[in-house]
Amino acid sequence: MDWAYGLIADDPSERTAALARLTIAKRNVGDALMQFNNVWSSTQSPGRQLHYRDPALQQAIEVHRDAARHSLPDALWNRRCADIREWPGLPYALLFLEWEARYPQAWTQHAKKWGTKEDLLRDMAVAGHNKIVRAKLTDLIEIVIQRPYRCKDRDYVRVARAVDSADLRERLGTAAESDNPWARRHAGYVLWLLDRPELPNSLHVWRKWIGLPR
Repeated sequence: MDWAYGLIADDPSERTAALARLTIAKRNVGDALMQFNNVWSSTQSPGRQLHYRDPALQQAIEVHRDAARHSLPDALWNRRCADIREWPGLPYALLFLEWEARYPQAWTQHAKKWGTKEDLLRDMAVAGHNKIVRAKLTDLIEIVIQRPYRCKDRDYVRVARAVDSADLRERLGTAAESDNPWARRHAGYVLWLLDRPELPNSLHVWRKWIGLPR
């Protein structure tokens, strides 16, 4: 799935080409799912007992799984590795989040899955990431706090707490003093919570912070 990195390319032509590849991949997933449903229906026909080991059904399942492994966000689902830090698909999870952060309109049009975004962010919010992953997550936090709030953005606070560093705090401090009103408010809130690890990142706490004198 190296083509997927084109989704976050600076060059618009690369992004267009990657979106074309994604469209084909999603079509393949849809075709495989339709074939699976057809085989599933045939195994439940009157007088025939459903058998999960039916060769045709097993083949349909495998074809669908293979198609899903080559598409987004399908490739990010049903992972068998409990620890996301050890998951081979981690680079594509980061790519998916970066795509949403940098090109939200394209992401919303072609791959909108808020639940997937939420699950990935919550799974990412753990200590022990390697240097490259920590740097990428820090970059993502910096991007997200400078824009109007989007669904599930609040879970980036979890990530910020997990990858807290002098570099992150310096970036947040710069954003909190910028001319961007979204950055000032969001960055200020994240910094405030980083200094108060005992506080939950809840709507009640957000409203309390909004009401504090500046």
